[in-house]
Amino acid sequence: MSLSELQQIFPPDQIRVDEDSRNVYGRDWTTYFDIKASAVVFPTSTEQVASLVQWARRHKVSLVPSGGRTGLSGAACALSGEVVVSFEKMNRFLDFNPVDQTVVCEAGVITEALQNYAHEKGLHYPVDFAARGSSQIGGNVATNAGGIKVVRYGMTREWIAGLKVVTGTGQILELNNALVKNATGYDFRHLFIGSEGTLGFITEVTVRLAPPPPPLQVLVLAVPDLESVMKIFAEFKTKTALTAFEMFADNALEHVLRGTGLPRPFDTRSAYYVVAEAEKNSAQDEERILAVFESCLEQGWVADGALAQSEAQAKTFWRYREDISENLSKFSPYKNDVSVAISKVPAFMKDLEIILKNAYPAWEVVWFGHIGDGNLHINILRPADLSKEQFVRECRAVDGLVFEAVRRQRGSISAEHGVGLTKKTFLNYTRSDAEVELMRGVKRVFDPDNIINPGKVFG
Repeated sequence: MSLSELQQIFPPDQIRVDEDSRNVYGRDWTTYFDIKASAVVFPTSTEQVASLVQWARRHKVSLVPSGGRTGLSGAACALSGEVVVSFEKMNRFLDFNPVDQTVVCEAGVITEALQNYAHEKGLHYPVDFAARGSSQIGGNVATNAGGIKVVRYGMTREWIAGLKVVTGTGQILELNNALVKNATGYDFRHLFIGSEGTLGFITEVTVRLAPPPPPLQVLVLAVPDLESVMKIFAEFKTKTALTAFEMFADNALEHVLRGTGLPRPFDTRSAYYVVAEAEKNSAQDEERILAVFESCLEQGWVADGALAQSEAQAKTFWRYREDISENLSKFSPYKNDVSVAISKVPAFMKDLEIILKNAYPAWEVVWFGHIGDGNLHINILRPADLSKEQFVRECRAVDGLVFEAVRRQRGSISAEHGVGLTKKTFLNYTRSDAEVELMRGVKRVFDPDNIINPGKVFG
């Protein structure tokens, strides 16, 4: 492949072949892959993407989609000379419909920009996570992103009214056209949601927006054990309008405090902490939230706690949870993102604690997670005297034990970061052989030449 071939489709300012660009755009937040992209292109329209796919079919060139590159499964990594397709220049808002309460935007729109746009229109885009400032809506859709508000608002899937996509054959499809009801056969929109870029390219997204949320009460709680975490969750879930419920271990908080200089929320130290958030539409709601908090204290489920008294304090409380990944990044952690039914979280975590302590008796393991939806994040910190390669080998050798524990609980080996490269050899722990073969069949229909993000999800 030569540069002149790509210049048939893109002007020079939409192509980069320098090493720095190939390394930056050819990877995601995983740090253990050797990037070998051949070029990066920056389309500005769906038609350019379609032309690129048709060219790639003729020349048998593979393509890898690139959004905000905040994924943690390697799904956006280019390892075999692929052309990386970055959507950062496709970042426009194309239409707003106040009656339908929808917005049409290009795939490269940043999540936080979409949230701000909705706010300007007097509405709300509720899918939220720490990477909001750099993740893109196309990538969110491709991974069915979850985040911190799933307990109240669900995953990205619930908010996608329509998609424009380019398949692996270069066809442009408009899926669902923002209809609320559409009983006309298969809804291909939902195939592309969560497909990790293996069926084609998402170029435009029609997003449903919500009414603005009422005032929110944020609490941070010190919790002595996992059983108490789940009891507190049940109390808030049944007695308040809960919007988020996040758990993290004591060592996670310590890393955040050291890295940020934030004040400790209270003097009490505990094994676990919870950041909870609930709607307060009225004075009665505020009283109910306070009553649940006091009841949890009386029961001994909460050792200490604080209710945010201002918006600034609420933001600080959220930073205790949202700043964890950033403050662990210097340790090059090996991450696992798994889920089980909410009721099975305590038993599952006990299983995993035994596995991880036996496997890594001298290594630090940091836990945090979206307890309100059964999603746990396991972070194994790399010792300073261990090479990256040896560290990854040792961690991967234990993955089978971790995923076997997931399988026993009928859970998922990937809750929200996808399968990508990191978990494709373990897909059978979550999906049956019949399911995997059907998935391969769907891939062959939409991408018969296997040029769109090849080698991801399944080999």
